[in-house]
Amino acid sequence: MRDFVLKRVAALLLPFVQMYGLYVIFHGHVSPGGSFAGGIVVGLAFIAFATIYGVPRGRAKLPEKVTTLAESYGTLWYGLMGMVGIIKGAPFLANKLAGIDLGVPGALSSGGLVSLIGLGVGIRVASTMVTLFFTMMEEES
Repeated sequence: MRDFVLKRVAALLLPFVQMYGLYVIFHGHVSPGGSFAGGIVVGLAFIAFATIYGVPRGRAKLPEKVTTLAESYGTLWYGLMGMVGIIKGAPFLANKLAGIDLGVPGALSSGGLVSLIGLGVGIRVASTMVTLFFTMMEEES
């Protein structure tokens, strides 16, 4: 009975935890937290799923190929956003110097490329957390 209640509560709460993590990633440039913290929250939601429902089911939900691609493309996305400044003749990760519109302060679209850079960092952090968890669980068994 305990597992039944735990699984039902997790099924209700984990999507909201993931949405909160995405919220923190996308609002990291205008509020405390940022993409690293949001990536941790998203990764921990997947880890909680695998802990509650079992590692094989968690691995089926998020296969190793997906986490490997997410780690790679998160890093690639970060690098590409940094190259925008170089392409425009400014330093790596430049915003205002590269002529990027910074938008209205406090709005979601403010900060130029910072929110897009944060997306890459959040994806990378979440996938790394999940990969580390699955690796440790494989070594334990």
